[in-house]
Amino acid sequence: MERKSIDREKKRKPSGAAVIRPELTTALFRALFEEWAQSGYAALSLERVAARAGAGKAAIYRRWPSKREFVRDAVQSVGINLSDFSDHGSLGTDISAYLRATRVAFRHPLIRKIIPDVVAERMRTPEVSEMLDSLTAARREFGKQMLDRAVARDELRPALDRELALDLLISSLYMRMIVHSKNPTMAEIDRQAIAIEAAIKAC
Repeated sequence: MERKSIDREKKRKPSGAAVIRPELTTALFRALFEEWAQSGYAALSLERVAARAGAGKAAIYRRWPSKREFVRDAVQSVGINLSDFSDHGSLGTDISAYLRATRVAFRHPLIRKIIPDVVAERMRTPEVSEMLDSLTAARREFGKQMLDRAVARDELRPALDRELALDLLISSLYMRMIVHSKNPTMAEIDRQAIAIEAAIKAC
């Protein structure tokens, strides 16, 4: 009986131990993106991020050992889900769904400010380059699954240049919305989808 009591004591959380609350983690991510959009990556202040989230800086360091890990997890938390890579039955409908979901993401005011900053910062900061490469690789794996489904449906050649096809998938929408700051209509998105499908089939 005495041993069981000791074992139970060992399993208890220490009195006053910090509890990692998911809602605060979400608030910290949101505050990070708001601060990033306003100040840029190079000037990111974890103190200001914590203040925006209504927390202390210790709340960040209880979750992540450094700014690098904090930013990486925040970007990973949203970056994979910016687009729709699911199966809609055909290559054309898959591309259309991908473009429509990405259009919604690119219209978000924070994303429109952060993406150009990330692209510029990756040339100066190795940790940003590494973070972006990791995210890009994960997203391209989902894109390759989309292409593999089209190959299985005999819509694309097995010898397809997948890397070129994935570049074509995103390039026109990125140029229109991020580089030129335009908001394409749904009719324009549909025309892009038709053009991208034809281009990918030529890869």
